[in-house]
Order: sequence, then C-alpha cells, then structure tokens
Amino acid sequence: MNKPTAFVALLRGINVGKAKRIAMADLRKLVEELGFGDVKTLLNSGNVVFSAPPKKVATAAARIESAIALQLGVTSRVTVISAGELAAAINNNPFTGAVAEPSRFLIAVAADTAGLRPHKALARQEWAPEMLAVEDRIAWIWCANGILESKAATALNRALRDGITMRNWATMMKLHALCDAII
Repeated sequence: MNKPTAFVALLRGINVGKAKRIAMADLRKLVEELGFGDVKTLLNSGNVVFSAPPKKVATAAARIESAIALQLGVTSRVTVISAGELAAAINNNPFTGAVAEPSRFLIAVAADTAGLRPHKALARQEWAPEMLAVEDRIAWIWCANGILESKAATALNRALRDGITMRNWATMMKLHALCDAII
C-alpha cells in the first residue's frame, strides 16, 4: 500500500531581504501542479507542507527546485524531510531548555541524509555560551546571543553552504502541527 504521507519542503533563502521573492500562493500552486496534495505554506519564507506517496517523494526536492527556477525565475536549494524526520528532530532535541526562547534555537536540516556526517566534529568544539549538536542530517543550535551573533550557526553554514537550511524552533513546531493535520 502506498498511502500518502506528510512531507515538508524547506526552501533556502526565500523572501529574505529584497532578493529571491516568491509569493506563497504561487509556491502552493506550483507544488500542487507537480502532483502533491494537501499543500500548505507557512509564513513567507519558503516552508511548504504537502502529502505524497513515499515512493513519489524521492525526487520531490529536485522537482520543486527545478519548477521554481523554470516557472518563478528564482533559484533556491530545496530540502524535503518527512513528517517522521521532523518529529524525530523535535523529539530528540538535546537542548530542551533552549525551547524557552524559540527564536534563538535553530534546527538545521541537511539536503541529504549524510550531509552533516563529515561535520560532526563541529559539535565537539567549544561554543559556550552557545550549544551545537550534530547528527547525520539534523543539527540543533542554541544561539545564546541571537542568530546573527552565532559562531556555531555561522560555522555550520560555512561548512555546508547551500547544503543546509535552518529554521527556528517555533517554525519547526508549526510545521510539525501542519504535518499532523495531514496525517
């Protein structure tokens, strides 16, 4: 049985500043036209929740990325994770106290399943008062002095360039709720 499952597409660098502007209505329509169901966007920063049969989602990131470039004239790296992967990232949070300030707590998602594996050593460095934990595809970053001042977030971003995208805890919790509404 190939029952549809919820997924999240995270677009990197969309609607930040004046560049790479995409209307969320256009993004929803584009994802629907690719054959995905239950399409919803969150905020104005390139977060899309949709449903699809699991075997159909293997190429979803590339298809969405290509369609955005062709139809909307914007290049953006797209990372797709399943609702299960998102739930695991939330449930396996190693810094539970950080959720008290969700705007300073980031979850980073690598574009591929082993994207962070070569960078696990970053988590062993001293980042105090910040904290960094890294798994194969997910990293958690506590930005004690704010995201713009975060040395850990900067190091992770520099190491992976466009192979990673980050969202704050509050956004990830809202995406998780949208996924739960689909399942």
